[in-house]
Amino acid sequence: MTTTLPQRRLGRNGPLLSAIGLGCMGMSDFYGKRDEEESLATIAHALDRGLNFLDTADMYGPYLNEQLVGRAIKGRRHEVFIATKFGIVRDPHDPAARGFNGRPEYVRTSVEGSLRRLGVEHIDLYYQHRVDRSVPIEDTVGAMADLVRAGKVRWLGLSEASAATLERACKVHPIAALQSEYSLWTRDIEASGALAMCRRLGVALVPYSPLGRGFLTGAIRSPADFDADDYRRHSPRFQGENFTRNLELVAQVEALAAARGCTPAQLALAWVLAQGDDILPIPGTKRRRYLDENIGALSVTLDAEDLAALDAVFPAGAAAGARYPQAMMSGVNG
Repeated sequence: MTTTLPQRRLGRNGPLLSAIGLGCMGMSDFYGKRDEEESLATIAHALDRGLNFLDTADMYGPYLNEQLVGRAIKGRRHEVFIATKFGIVRDPHDPAARGFNGRPEYVRTSVEGSLRRLGVEHIDLYYQHRVDRSVPIEDTVGAMADLVRAGKVRWLGLSEASAATLERACKVHPIAALQSEYSLWTRDIEASGALAMCRRLGVALVPYSPLGRGFLTGAIRSPADFDADDYRRHSPRFQGENFTRNLELVAQVEALAAARGCTPAQLALAWVLAQGDDILPIPGTKRRRYLDENIGALSVTLDAEDLAALDAVFPAGAAAGARYPQAMMSGVNG
């Protein structure tokens, strides 16, 4: 039986969705061992709990994650709001390489593949995963708008776009959501003006990695905790002195969470939720028990004193190390 969770609106004129969503990426890629049976059970459990906002992308796998989500929602399409993305191109001969493609013809081809893999007639929210600086944003969003008019897509989004790019995009077609990394340890969009631009334009913010790629949960104690193929082994924040310094920050979050009577993950998520009702975080997990823990953050209400305490121990810019390896940072804030 499906229950009801607190809801938030996706942008000024978008639908009401569960206040947190589920990032499905790790079920198929980047974060070590996969367990398809548990992943399918986790998505089903999310829908049963009333969490109806699922996030995937064609490059996760690549393609495998959309297929997994498609299997998970079969027979339950009416219960779920699906977000997927196009625009990051992976090289089958070099798994670490990334390219970006925002050409209109690529947009049209990509959506057909995503519709087929998901097994749906329309995509609820279609993001450009990263801005292609070689293609005017007006051309890319124009092609995306054509998909809306054709009934293949309902709402449009951008991911890791700058304030200026977002403003230009909105002049072509309304943008419902900006997806960017946002958490206690990644607050770039505050300084860049992207968050302020979202609010000026009525665009929802959908934070990915609101738990700092798992670091803010307190469960990661050593780089040795990661599987050999875990992306985080190559992330600057999880290496050497950066890892040690960031552990010290997390210890402060753990202490505040213990005093507050919640888990560090719930406290970190509650902080993101408290930044505004126009924010819908999508913490990722591939296990039901962590999904339930994340949903529990919706019951953690932070007052001004709590927020001030978190800002004191974890101010903006406190995290040690860049949030991506140098090559991947080129796709951010396009």
